[in-house]
Amino acid sequence: MKKVYYLFVLLIVGILSSCGRGNDRGEVKGVPQKSFRAEIPYGMVYIPGGSFLMGQTDQDVTFAQIAQNKQVTIAPFFMDQTELSNSQYKQFVNWVRDSIAITSYMGDDKYYLKPAKGATNTGGKKIINWTYVQQHPVWATGKGAKAGNAQKLQGMYYQGDDRVFDRNEVDVRLLKYNYSLMVLRDAANYHNDKTKKRSDFIFRDTVPVYPDTLVWLSDFSYAANEPMVEGYFSHPAYRNYPVVGVNWRQARAFTVWRTRYNDSYKDSHKLPHRLPYSLPSEGEFEYAARGGRIGTDYPWGGPYIKNAKGCLLANFKPGRGNYTDDGGAYTVNVRSYFPNDYGLYNMAGNVAEWTSSAYDESAPTFVHDMAPTYTYEAKASDPESMKRKVVKGGSWKDIGYFLQNSTRAYEYQDTAKSYIGFRCVSRYQGRDIRDKR
Repeated sequence: MKKVYYLFVLLIVGILSSCGRGNDRGEVKGVPQKSFRAEIPYGMVYIPGGSFLMGQTDQDVTFAQIAQNKQVTIAPFFMDQTELSNSQYKQFVNWVRDSIAITSYMGDDKYYLKPAKGATNTGGKKIINWTYVQQHPVWATGKGAKAGNAQKLQGMYYQGDDRVFDRNEVDVRLLKYNYSLMVLRDAANYHNDKTKKRSDFIFRDTVPVYPDTLVWLSDFSYAANEPMVEGYFSHPAYRNYPVVGVNWRQARAFTVWRTRYNDSYKDSHKLPHRLPYSLPSEGEFEYAARGGRIGTDYPWGGPYIKNAKGCLLANFKPGRGNYTDDGGAYTVNVRSYFPNDYGLYNMAGNVAEWTSSAYDESAPTFVHDMAPTYTYEAKASDPESMKRKVVKGGSWKDIGYFLQNSTRAYEYQDTAKSYIGFRCVSRYQGRDIRDKR
């Protein structure tokens, strides 16, 4: 009897409390929203916000007279713990490949989601059912594979004289990713211009996604790097090595795809979205590379590139061509060497990395001291000098100078190199991840 009475009381209290929540009694209580607890994205680390002296350190005697440095503040963000690997980038390439195969060659409605009951305004747009694709791979061979798929996909292989030994090899020139994004800086610059439309600030691009594997030969004169051309991106031995041969436009396209890929999962599970993925700004990269240390030359501190035992601390070019002294003739596994104090691997050496910032020699003098960066959306008609993007970190083929936290270098946005890769960031939403919400 007591148990029945207790349950009855709980029911009454629940009803009364629910009624109280439903009636705001004329008070402004805000829009009801789900509680949100920040989580660190897979493969990333949390970089707390703070301020630091950006640019050449006062210990650098060579640049003491011309050093351009300033104290700046960076808001917290998430950053990939490692450079993006071949395996991770290949997921993007395979997604584009399968999308093109399904939409342009397969003609099989089983690979699309079925419209929900009662849905009338679909606009004729079909959405790929990626769960079905995982269960029934488009390119499957052997037992259980659909016999008709191979015939349908013949158009995606090299044709005629482009074939080698009549092998079926996907024509990578077909693998292009179409995307669009808002150029918020342009929108802010013209937000009082009534003649502008929203579409004026939408940037659209079509980018070939397959890495340029020939960079291993084109970057070096008279070097026998054919094995790297033939196996670096395709062979599983290099699956956890940093992807190279990716230009700046391809790297940005990957960040857009990664954002959409994550958002589709969040949508299907009705979860709050995180902010978009992007390339780090020059300021964010240098701040993260320093690992919270003040006035140091390298991510591990410095001022030396060797530890007390004489071991080299990064993958670069020591001496005059003794590339193997640090443990690798070319690139190495993305988790090689010790991480810095933020837990980031290879912020110096292995491969240099693209940033979102445009390169200007005088940028340190005019960028803001809050979240500094200089960006410019270069047009095809612009001079080459406007297509330069900041590259940070130094690489396996660079001397030690380029490994310094403050060293600025650049490359052209349409240029792919065997020594440039990238990693992504996603800005943290809030003041600090330790805050209780």
